[in-house]
Amino acid sequence: MALGKDYARQECSVARALEIIGERWTILIVRDAFYGVRRYNDFLVHLGVPRAVLAARLQSLTEHGILVRRRYQESPPREEYVLTPRGESLWLVLYGLGVWGRGEFGGTRPLREFRHAQCDTPLALQGTCPHCGTLPEPGDIDMLPGPGLDPDPADPVSRVLLRRRRILDPVDTTGITARG
Repeated sequence: MALGKDYARQECSVARALEIIGERWTILIVRDAFYGVRRYNDFLVHLGVPRAVLAARLQSLTEHGILVRRRYQESPPREEYVLTPRGESLWLVLYGLGVWGRGEFGGTRPLREFRHAQCDTPLALQGTCPHCGTLPEPGDIDMLPGPGLDPDPADPVSRVLLRRRRILDPVDTTGITARG
């Protein structure tokens, strides 16, 4: 029996969630949106995703209310993609997937570290702040490069992500060139 293309017959919340975020590249697009990537070309350069796939995934994420498309420049018209509150609610899923992946497949040198900005404390495995006991909102989390991250990446988005920064803050690649 061939595997179907959707989970329409599944009465399961996991299956319904996979309908939206389960396609190849989709969760990486959401991850990058948390990192502050907003512009089509920045997603393209950072992920190396085929153009048609990126366009389709951005359209789907917009249709499902995970991202919203906003104009940031009038002439010529330019748009960006920003996480909605519904999209931001995926933070713990994404964080948990990263923790699991690092534990199961990663080396001993993490690529990124996430800290509660208010306390400057690394997040616990569950995404909580062990210092103050809170579950920080995504906008209250700082991302730092870890020791396993390439210190000289080729693409401009990765170069911006080498600095400590608040997640959700927009990535600005203006004036940053690709290594080459």
